[in-house]
Amino acid sequence: MDEEYDVIVLGTGLTECILSGIMSVKGKKVLHMDRNSYYGGESASITPLEDLYKRFNIPGSPPESMGRGRDWNVDLIPKFLMANGQLVKMLLYTEVTRYLDFKVVEGSYVYKKGKIYKVPSTEKEAVASSMLGLLDKNRYRKFLQRVFLYDENDPATWDGYHPKETTMRSVFEKCNLGTDVMDFTGHALALYRTDDYLDQPCLETINRIKLYSESLARYGKSPYLYPLYGLGELPQGFARLSAIYGGTYMLNKPIEEIVMENGRVVGVKSEGEIARCKQLICDPSYVPDRVKKIGQVIRIICILSHPIKTITDMNSCQIIIPQNQVNRKSDIYICMISHAHNVAAQGKFIAIISTTVETSDPENEIQPALDLLEPVDQKFVCISDMYAPVDLGAETQIFISRTYDATTHFETTCDDIKDIYRRMTGVDFDFEEMKRKQNDIFGEDEQKESN
Repeated sequence: MDEEYDVIVLGTGLTECILSGIMSVKGKKVLHMDRNSYYGGESASITPLEDLYKRFNIPGSPPESMGRGRDWNVDLIPKFLMANGQLVKMLLYTEVTRYLDFKVVEGSYVYKKGKIYKVPSTEKEAVASSMLGLLDKNRYRKFLQRVFLYDENDPATWDGYHPKETTMRSVFEKCNLGTDVMDFTGHALALYRTDDYLDQPCLETINRIKLYSESLARYGKSPYLYPLYGLGELPQGFARLSAIYGGTYMLNKPIEEIVMENGRVVGVKSEGEIARCKQLICDPSYVPDRVKKIGQVIRIICILSHPIKTITDMNSCQIIIPQNQVNRKSDIYICMISHAHNVAAQGKFIAIISTTVETSDPENEIQPALDLLEPVDQKFVCISDMYAPVDLGAETQIFISRTYDATTHFETTCDDIKDIYRRMTGVDFDFEEMKRKQNDIFGEDEQKESN
C-alpha cells in the first residue's frame, strides 16, 4: 500500500462514494478505504433481517411471520430521490443508472389537523383538493400560476415579487394565503424543515416548488423515486464508477492514523503501512476532533403488515407532518416502502419516521407519526448525533462530509457534495462537464468494440 494517491477517501457513505466517483472521472488517482466490511456507512441497507435485530440489540430472532430474513434490505437512513433533482442528474450524467433500477414512489402526502391529504401541487389538484376551502382553492391556483411562470431573468414575469428582495412571507400575504396553505407549500412542496425560509428572498422557495412540480411531471404519481433493493445500492453504483476509472477499493481496513506534516494531510496509516495522498475526503467518524455536534436526529424503523391507514392501495408513499401542525420547530417525515421494492418479505411494509430532536424525550416527539402507523409489528429506534466540519480543508486539505439530516430527500446531501467539490477544486461542480467526460470515455470504448 506504499503508494501515492491524489485523493484518499475514508468511509463508503453515499457522499464519499459519489465524490470518489467524480474524482476518478476527473482523472485523479483515488484510494477508497472503509473500516467496515460493507458499503454505505451510516446510510447502509441491512440484510438479512437477523442482522437488523442484532444491530439494535433486539433479543431473539425475527418471528416466522416476518418471512425469510434474506428478503429484507432495510435502510438505516430513509431517503427518496427527487425525479428531477440533483442526485438523479448525477446518476444520469455518470451513467451509474446502468447498475440500478428504480420505482416511482406512489404518493406524496401532508398531515393537517390529524388527517392525511395528497399534496396539491398543480392547478388542477388545487381546485380538487379537499384540504383547501373554496376561497383558498382559487387563491392557491393563482399562486401556482404565478410560480410556474416566474423567471428570475425576465422582470416581466415577477408580478411585483423581486427575486432577491421580496420575502416569501410577503408573497404569501399578497396572495392572501393563510397559515395552513403556507404550511404545506413551504414544507411539503418546497421541502423546508423549518419556517426560517419565510423571511428569506422568495427566489429559492419558488425554485424549490418548481423542482417539485417538474419532478412530479416526469412520472405522474409523485416527485420521488426509490431504488430496488434499497438505498445501499447507490454507494455501490458510484463505487463501480470509480473502479471503472481506476479507483482502488479496500473494505474492512482499519484506519490507524491520518498522517499530517506541517499542518497538512500527507497520508493514511493502516495496518502499519502508509498510503500517501494530496487530499483526503472522509465522514465525521474518522476525524472527531475536526467536527462539531449540530444536533440530533431520531429515526424509527417500523415493520408493518399493512400499508398506512387511509392510503391502503399504495406500496410506497411519503408523508410530511409540518412543524406547526404538531407545535414543533421542525417537521416530522414518514417514508413507506414495501415488498414491491425488494426490501421486505411478501405482504410486509417498512415505514421509517425521522425528525430533528428538540426535547429530552425524542420518542414522544414522533408520537403523531407513530399513531398513523399502528399497529406496528416491530420497531427499531435510533437517536444519532449530527456533525458538521469545523475544518473546511483550506489548510489541511482534509474535506469532511456532513451527517445526514432528517429530510427524506437527497437535495441537502447533494448540496454538501457540491460544497466539498468546490473547496477541493476551487471551481463549481459542472453537471455538463461530467456528461462530456462520460461521453468521451464511453465513445472511445464503443469505437474499440466496433473495431
